Amino acid sequence: MSLRLAILGMGSVGRGIIQTISQKELGLIITAVADSRSGCIDPDGLDIPDLLERKEKTGICGDTNINAENVVLNAPYDILVEVTPTDARSGEPATSYILNALKLGRHVVTSNKGPVSLHYHALSSLAGNNGVQFRFEATVAGAIPIIQTLMHNLGGNEIISLYGVLNGTCNYILTRMAEEGLTYRQALDEARTLGYAETDPTYDVKGIDAAIKLVILANTVWKKNISLDDVDVTGIDLLTEEALRLAEQQDATIRLIGEIIPEQNIYRLCPRIIPRDHPLVVQGSLNAIIVRTDLAGDLLFVGKGAGSLETASAVIGDILFIRDKYAGGN
Repeated sequence: MSLRLAILGMGSVGRGIIQTISQKELGLIITAVADSRSGCIDPDGLDIPDLLERKEKTGICGDTNINAENVVLNAPYDILVEVTPTDARSGEPATSYILNALKLGRHVVTSNKGPVSLHYHALSSLAGNNGVQFRFEATVAGAIPIIQTLMHNLGGNEIISLYGVLNGTCNYILTRMAEEGLTYRQALDEARTLGYAETDPTYDVKGIDAAIKLVILANTVWKKNISLDDVDVTGIDLLTEEALRLAEQQDATIRLIGEIIPEQNIYRLCPRIIPRDHPLVVQGSLNAIIVRTDLAGDLLFVGKGAGSLETASAVIGDILFIRDKYAGGN
């Protein structure tokens, strides 16, 4: 029996998930999808090529009388895949969708940072009480399996600290400024053209996106209860070309580095001067994370931190974990 999925969100990540599932034999069927203006439900499984073509041609995925809430409450599914845009301050409407699915005894997989950063402990407790999974690997570092590794694969280790490059947009901008001598504005415009930066890049360049990821890591890995307000945040929007030139004179460069040292209650994100041969000096839109442990020593993780298929990879990994653990769903 195939595991049934309901997917909320048909942006680049949602489409990447749908396309991947349609191309691979994973024992999954998509029974419902909703975008911001419509939805569609078929207990026998949606026609994926027809769904994608309809979205491409009309901008909507289905019936305008069906919305995301209808899908959550009424569609037949085993896993809710929630990949709608993040609201860092309220976490809505995604938090309500996730809460309702968990209350119904359905598993949830999300890439949405808002609900996880704001309500992880409550959502995780509700999932546990209802015997289902709440998984969120895609909320931090894209295709890098950092959450699974830190929460489950380093048993016996004390995780002492974590620091790294957690935003691909900022890393791309800093790379281009250093390598090509572009101004901040020129590098940002280039990042927009290539799809690395949103039309409104505020979340990225002011450090909010990366700071939210620090909150998620602190609360999930170290069981803290911090919020975005507890993170000391400085973005790259005020960084000058002169600062990069000064760093180059020291055979160094600048990267936006996030850091967690839980024993000292340090949660901070800021541009830092680091040697050019440092392992965190990765290029383009890559992410890089160094984790310090007592037994395994320092571990370095490098990979694509954003993108449709990269984020889809993390989401599908969570889905397949549930498939294998529950052998066909509820």
